[in-house]
Amino acid sequence: MKSNSENVPVRIYSGSPWHAALLKSILEDAGIPAFLKDEYIATIAPWNAAPGGYNTTDVMVAGQDFETGRAIAEAFEQNLRDDG
Repeated sequence: MKSNSENVPVRIYSGSPWHAALLKSILEDAGIPAFLKDEYIATIAPWNAAPGGYNTTDVMVAGQDFETGRAIAEAFEQNLRDDG
């Protein structure tokens, strides 16, 4: 049986709804279940999801997947910086 800390969702990324959905897809392709927090409110009223309406959507994974998920998220963020 898994401990509670392994099942607790943790945030590995905050960004635009589009970037968050793209990262979620990348994580799922790598076998890491993920979900988006505030994905709908971020598109309807982004200022309610985050201060200033910036980086409104969080990508969440289980605690047990944090290390691998965070490594993928960091590579994703680096690619965004390199392209822009």
